[in-house]
Amino acid sequence: MAQLNRRIFLLSGLAATAATAATPARALSASPFTLGVASGEPSTDGFVLWTRLAVAPLNGDGLGGMPNRDVEVRWEVSENESFAPLAASGTVLARPSDAHTVHVEVGGLKAGAKYFYRFISDGHESPQGTVGTAPSGLASKLTFAFASCAHYEHGFFHAYRYMAQDKPDLVLFLGDYIYEAPWRTSAGPVPNPSRKYLPRKEVTTLAEYRLRYAQHRMDPNLQAAHAAAPWLVVFDDHEVENNWAADHRGDNDPAGDFKARKTAALRAFYENMPLRAAQRPTGTAIPLYRRVSWGQLARFHMLDTRQYRWKQAAAKDCGVIRDPRRTLTGDVQEKWLLDGLAQPSARWDFLGQQVFFAQRDDDGKPATCDVSTDAWDGYPHSRDRIVQGWLDRKVRNPIVLTGDVHRHWAANIKQDYFAANAPVVGTEFVVGSITSPNDGVPGAAYLKANPHLRFVSQRRGYAHTTVTPEKLTTQYVTVSNALEPNPAKVTRSVAKTYTVADGKPGLG
Repeated sequence: MAQLNRRIFLLSGLAATAATAATPARALSASPFTLGVASGEPSTDGFVLWTRLAVAPLNGDGLGGMPNRDVEVRWEVSENESFAPLAASGTVLARPSDAHTVHVEVGGLKAGAKYFYRFISDGHESPQGTVGTAPSGLASKLTFAFASCAHYEHGFFHAYRYMAQDKPDLVLFLGDYIYEAPWRTSAGPVPNPSRKYLPRKEVTTLAEYRLRYAQHRMDPNLQAAHAAAPWLVVFDDHEVENNWAADHRGDNDPAGDFKARKTAALRAFYENMPLRAAQRPTGTAIPLYRRVSWGQLARFHMLDTRQYRWKQAAAKDCGVIRDPRRTLTGDVQEKWLLDGLAQPSARWDFLGQQVFFAQRDDDGKPATCDVSTDAWDGYPHSRDRIVQGWLDRKVRNPIVLTGDVHRHWAANIKQDYFAANAPVVGTEFVVGSITSPNDGVPGAAYLKANPHLRFVSQRRGYAHTTVTPEKLTTQYVTVSNALEPNPAKVTRSVAKTYTVADGKPGLG
């Protein structure tokens, strides 16, 4: 199978070479691998490899200083760091229309194996990356990190550096990989002026979104985290615009054509993520929700909570919030999720998604609807259908993984949060931000009103999870100071560790 893939890509490359032989192309002026490499979407026999060619990644036109022509890129995969022998290889064209991004879907490899990969173009060699294929049976262990919310000018990406050092099998990114707007607050200047936002305004065009991704991907810590393991990615709101919902804008500033902006944002997201061709967007739509299995041990249901949701209700509007027709996932995605949960093929089922799932009620009074309407609290019947769905299907270990809120949280999931004796029916781990700010934590009265919320921390960081057939262990990792430019002065610590036992929902 690997040999077949290799021949297909080689033949493609030979055809491209023959077509351009009459007009030799000028050599690139410098190495085009300034944005690193990445992998994603592991299966039992392969994965996706990604890179983007850019000799001048911060050029204002978003095209990375590349010539207006196709550029041939060779890719190589091996079980050895020496790349001898090769397990698979081939050539592919990086095209100007895609900002010279490359997505290679590799197949025909061994299940449960570790591989190294690299790219070569115009005599230049990329950094190497590490990636593994999923096992075919019940693995003894899986380690994965999950993270969200990386506002560039709000700090340095120290969390990504420590994430890479952990060498997880997998990384989940749960949204807000970039932010569409610069720092805007009346509280003072940019907290980290050495991290300048490019371009210096809210982004709305394809060139500007491409520039934002390039600025992020030039960061060496982010490059290290991508090179260390395959990623599963979903977006939240800031990859497009704050608090957007389906075809509805979060606000009208700046004014403009939201359809054109959304088309540009989704295209740039796909270009810069290690996704399969099945996720390539068409206009304002991208088929992002999908399932990825790690053998019989774990299954990841990667959800999209932006494209299909009803518009957010006004604050405290109980009449709208409690409309049973309201949906966060859309009817089609909800059915897809419940149908998938009905298949008993994994010991642990993870819902990788964006906004707070468990209830957070500001005053603890059921009559007030004093909740965030952007989260699942704004769509309680949608949440109820999914929880009842996993109970009806006797899902063995339902775990919700969440980003968005810039704080670490750990929560027990219940069907009735106002009944003290209601049983725990699931577990939610909410990861804090890589850099995005949210200082302080709710007071004692808030936590008393929400006793199912077991932990909260405002420190920046990520979460690291170890899964075995018998239990799941999640560590909340924090960094000492996201604003410190000197990595030698930044330490990591584990703020809290929780365990969930097989077949016993809730935080141990």
